[in-house]
This record gives sequence, C-alpha cells and structure tokens, in this order.
Amino acid sequence: MSAFSADLAVILPELLLAVMGMVLLLWGAFRGNRDFGVITVAAALLMFAAAALAIVAPTGNGFNSLFVNDAFARFSKVVIFAGSGVATLMALTFSADTFRRFEMPVLMVYAATGLSVMVSSQDLMTVYLGIELSSLSAYVLAALRRDNLRASEAGLKYFVLGALSSGILLYGMSLVYGATGSLDLLAVHEAISGGDPGNVVLVLGLVFVIVGIAFKLGAVPFHMWVPDVYEGAATPVTLFIGSAPKLAAFGMLMRLLVDGLGALQADWQQMLIILSVLSMAVGNVIAIAQTNIKRMLAYSTIAHVGFLFLGVIAGNPGGYGASMFYVIVYTLMVVGAFGVIVALGRRGHESDRLDDFRGLAERNPWIALMMMVLMLSMAGVPPLAGFWAKWSVLRELVAVEMGWLAVVAVLLSVIGLFY
Repeated sequence: MSAFSADLAVILPELLLAVMGMVLLLWGAFRGNRDFGVITVAAALLMFAAAALAIVAPTGNGFNSLFVNDAFARFSKVVIFAGSGVATLMALTFSADTFRRFEMPVLMVYAATGLSVMVSSQDLMTVYLGIELSSLSAYVLAALRRDNLRASEAGLKYFVLGALSSGILLYGMSLVYGATGSLDLLAVHEAISGGDPGNVVLVLGLVFVIVGIAFKLGAVPFHMWVPDVYEGAATPVTLFIGSAPKLAAFGMLMRLLVDGLGALQADWQQMLIILSVLSMAVGNVIAIAQTNIKRMLAYSTIAHVGFLFLGVIAGNPGGYGASMFYVIVYTLMVVGAFGVIVALGRRGHESDRLDDFRGLAERNPWIALMMMVLMLSMAGVPPLAGFWAKWSVLRELVAVEMGWLAVVAVLLSVIGLFY
C-alpha cells in the first residue's frame, strides 16, 4: 500500500462524510426542501455507516502525523457518529416549516465530520480545523428557524461567543508554538519535557488554551452561551449540541493537555480544579430556578462538565478512563432526555416547559417512566449508570489523595437531586 493510500485509509469515515455530504447538498439544491425527509434519513444512514467504518479503519498516523487513528479516536468517533445520526433522525419529528430545510441534515453531517477531526488530531492546526468545521455548522443549525426570535438570538450569541473562544484558543496555540517551535503535539510534549516548564510564554499559552477549551465545554465562568442556545435552538439541534460536541471537546482536551502539555500537569490541574468547582456550584444552584426544562438541562450540563473535569484532575490513566466513561454515559443520558422532549412535542409547540410534564404518567406512562429513569441517572442515584459514572471519577480522586475535592463534588451534586 502506498503512503497516499495508507493516509486515505486512516481517514475513511471523514472522507465518506465529506464526499457524500457534498452529494446531499447538491441533491437538496436541485430538489429543494420537498426532499427534506429523504435527505435527512440518508444523512443519518451515512453517519451510521461512518460509525461502522470507524471500527474497521486501520489504526496509525496519517498525513505526516497530522492525523491519528488510535483506540481512543476510534471509540470516540463511533459514539460521535452514532449520536449525531440519532439527532439527525429526531429532526424528522420536528414540524416547524422553517426548520425542515434540506441544509439541516447536511450541516449535521459536516458538524460530525469536524468533531471527528477534533478527536483524531495530533497537530495544533488540525485541532483548529476540526473546531472551525464543527462550530460553523453548529452556529447555523442553532439559528436555522429564522422566524423564531429566540432561535435567532441563540444563533447570534453562539456565533459571537464561539468566535471569541476560537480566537482565544488560537492565540494560546500560537504562544505554545512560539515557546516550543512545533505544532505537532508529541514534539510539543518533548520540547516542554526537555526545556523550561516555567517559561512565561508557555504558561500564558496554557492559560489561553484552557480558556478556549472551557468555552467549548461550557464551563463556568465561560458558560454564558449554554442556557440561551439550549433553550433557543430547535430541540433536535439542542440534542446534538448537548451530546456529540461534548465528547469531541473532551477528546480535544485530552489531546492538548495530556498528549501535548502533559509536562505542565501541575499548572493545568490547579486551573481545572477552579473551573470544576465553579461549574458544579453554579450549574446545580441556578438550575433550581428554571421553569424551562431545556434551560434546566443546560445548567445541568454545566454541572456535569465540572464532574467531567474531576477525572482529568486526577492526572492518571485511571482518571482519564473514568472521565471518558463519564462523558459517554452523559451523552447517552442527554440523547434520551432530549429525545423524550422531542417525542412529547406536537405541531407548532415544543413541550419544553416543566408544566408540560404535569400528568405525564397518566397520558403516557412509558415515556414518564423513561424520563424518570433518565433524571435519576443524571442525579447519580444508584444503581443507574449515572451513579457509576460519578463513582468512577470520585474513586480516582480519592486514590490520588484529593478526597477533599471528592467531598465538595458530592455535596454539590446533592443539590442536583432537587431539580
């Protein structure tokens, strides 16, 4: 196999989505919105096919180590593609005419492609390429209902704050490049390990990188966009934004902080501790006052991001694995919760108020039971998956003698039981 063929084999899922996404776009351009359903189903099947390809695609590096397809990337991509496929299919049930546009499934395809590139990047510029491809698609998806004031506001806020975070992250990357002389994450790691970890330019670059990552994940105090985007965007879009991108952002965090800036662990641990505690406190407390369930789940997401950081803070393979398990379980819970909201919606109306759930057990006991299980799992009630996800990260914290942080996390998560 030639070097070029080997490179293409490594990016098979992304290649499939990029090429077929253009085919779907041309299809929509000629056929218009009357083929929305067919294009949406085709896009979903395309993403499920990409998930299958991610399993069989060969491992290794491609394009001069710009792209890596290791076990972590393969597993992440399977979940990202599967979650994106489910979110795309959910769009079929959303009846607003301004949302049922053929561009929607095409944007989903390209957003998923960008997320896939993020988790497979082994170079700072490739990371940024994945971020921009996914973010630009998500901005348009959030504002797709042009006749809806909340959707327009959500899209504008998402775009402005997302562009700001991308600029901050890019500036941080440029500082890291200036301090190490390389964009390759492995070379960056070697340069830091063999040089001066206390380099002011390097530490400043680390600060900007973490701020950019915190924006993408929606951690406090960089969470301002999350509630408005969750509430304003159409529920299928909220389902997508709240699930697959979180896993991709976690993958980006692992690539940048662990693979590239691992020698600065003592510095980024302290920053993540602050972000984690603030996110858990603000997310859980403010969620209590919400009357819109999408907005409540947005603040719940912020709190979950705080928990997600705990495993990374532990700073060992067990902690990283616990955080990976946590984000997978969280993704499944979000898909289920927003799936219920989509299922309860009716023509011209989204069932996104807490009052819409009154008497649900009488109207639809099976959906009520499903929602109850999902909410209890999010709260961390045993023996549900959410409990084991929380337990896994807390156990790793105790193992590295950071029990005080585990106690703080437990006390703050108790608040989450109320809402």
